Amino acid sequence: MSVNTHSHQISAKEKDFWVDIYIVLLHLFIPNELRSLCQNDTFKETLTMGNKLNDPIARLMGLRYKSHPWHGLDIGDNAPESVMAFIEMVPTDTVKYEVDKISGYLKIDRPQKYSNVVPALYGFLPQTYCGDSVGEYCSEQSGKPGIKGDADPLDICILTEKSISHGDIIAEVRPIGGFRMIDGNEADDKIIAVLINDATYGQFTDIKCMPDVIVDRLKHYFLTYKDMPGLDRQAEITHTYGVEEAHEVISRSMNDYKTRFENLEDILKHV
Repeated sequence: MSVNTHSHQISAKEKDFWVDIYIVLLHLFIPNELRSLCQNDTFKETLTMGNKLNDPIARLMGLRYKSHPWHGLDIGDNAPESVMAFIEMVPTDTVKYEVDKISGYLKIDRPQKYSNVVPALYGFLPQTYCGDSVGEYCSEQSGKPGIKGDADPLDICILTEKSISHGDIIAEVRPIGGFRMIDGNEADDKIIAVLINDATYGQFTDIKCMPDVIVDRLKHYFLTYKDMPGLDRQAEITHTYGVEEAHEVISRSMNDYKTRFENLEDILKHV
């Protein structure tokens, strides 16, 4: 039996049609007082940008199917003191993976062409977004005006003595600090955390107590992993900050997420 492997490309007109159908279906699952939320342009924009896994229908489907790691997972009740992190990459990876924002699957971003490999577990914090508040804080602390958030979930690097063989997993971790990284004119903070109850790193409560060699290794990776021969470096790390500032950055990213996806938040509260 032959299988047709040709994918069907959805036109803009077809996409608009299915978004309208989607909103009609939503009306079957939400109370009357929330139906006006589904009529505004921001809500429709949210659907078309790929957050289709964050609505009442998909939440029910989530009981059977895998949750979207950015929108479907929870950062944890004790955030920012302890958080749930989604791990995209591990130190043995020779390919850079990142979550596809639309599908939630890990995708290959690019092969690691040079010797730099991520020196620790690397991923992001669910239901965070680096928007206006994160950008403003970066500007204030760095003294550089006009810094914006990079419109991505907040990155996190996790230290553990254990060898983890693959990504696409979640872990409960404790933030201890971070790097104030600026890429171009965008805030690209890297939160540094330890795996909770880790025999070696679990004792550390602040990055200021961490051996310099470990911090320098992480810093070197983030400053060089995007470097290409013949091109000027765009990224810089202006500060290494401690646990209190890490908590501030995480809290701001959580608030930015609520602002950016407020319609989804309101709807899910009534499901």
